[in-house]
Amino acid sequence: MPIVTRHIPVLIALALAACALGGCSTVNQKLSSGMADYIPAWAGGLPADAPPRQGTPEYDKFMQERERKRQIPAAERGDDAKPATQDAPH
Repeated sequence: MPIVTRHIPVLIALALAACALGGCSTVNQKLSSGMADYIPAWAGGLPADAPPRQGTPEYDKFMQERERKRQIPAAERGDDAKPATQDAPH
């Protein structure tokens, strides 16, 4: 089945569309990781207490502090995580 000359522009257009879509996935992956930092929490962005992104100096400090707190006994940590107490119905 020979390729007719009028099919060549259609094949080129499909090839260009496939390449464009393939390029979008790479661009969007890089943009989405950076843009999420600028979207407010009320609009679905990261909450204020979210840990820093992996690979940044802040992340290394966060992990060191987390490891330090993990090694301290729970009674001496002094963080806000307190066991939940439930009142029994009387």
